[in-house]
Amino acid sequence: MEKLSNDWLTDGLIDFEYKKYVLLAYFKKVKSSFRLQELYPILGDLVFHYNNLMAFKNSHESLRKNFPQELTGVDFEKLELTYKQIVEDDELMNEIGDIISYALPLFKRSLTEGKEIYEFVESNCEVTPVGLLPLYTDEGYFFVSHGPSSQTRVYRYQLTFLKTSEEQYRGIHTTLIDSLWRGLGDTYESLKIGLTKRFKDMPNPATFLIHSKIKFPYTSTLEPVAKRLLIRYISRA
Repeated sequence: MEKLSNDWLTDGLIDFEYKKYVLLAYFKKVKSSFRLQELYPILGDLVFHYNNLMAFKNSHESLRKNFPQELTGVDFEKLELTYKQIVEDDELMNEIGDIISYALPLFKRSLTEGKEIYEFVESNCEVTPVGLLPLYTDEGYFFVSHGPSSQTRVYRYQLTFLKTSEEQYRGIHTTLIDSLWRGLGDTYESLKIGLTKRFKDMPNPATFLIHSKIKFPYTSTLEPVAKRLLIRYISRA
């Protein structure tokens, strides 16, 4: 199984043993990807499903906690009132509850493993400016290289902003311009100069190098980690 559907919990047969089989097949794929140090899209998928399960669990508990109760009797010895929950779980909700209780630790364990891999990749990457940085750094270029290889990917980037009622998030839009092999005389400064000659709309662009000391899977790991590192670096500058 490549991935879980967004509504896997309630889609199709709602049966603990069946959903357990579905989850085991899914996490087998997750483990295989992590073994190869492939983070995406698996890591984002895990976060999505974990958050959905927690939201479902919390909303159900909140409903039970806040729903009115019915007085059923009085214990005069203990001087206590006895209440009955007006909203009672039926078999279906109990089955879903069992599935969630089984699934949450699996997602949490995999998220922890994915985070450890992410942090390992991140710890082996370094972001450095190429040449002098202009005041405006929300748009420009960045290079990505890894290991002893002379291969370099060249990207154009533009930071984006997403505002919610509570927070503001920074994202990044990128375009791959080139993938090249640097020769002995090719420095990153000379590559930057070449970009300014090739694209006249940015005569003094912010330019960065993200280099990984270790070779990781590129599309599924290094590229997305590099983009996140660049966002953080620029945000802190």
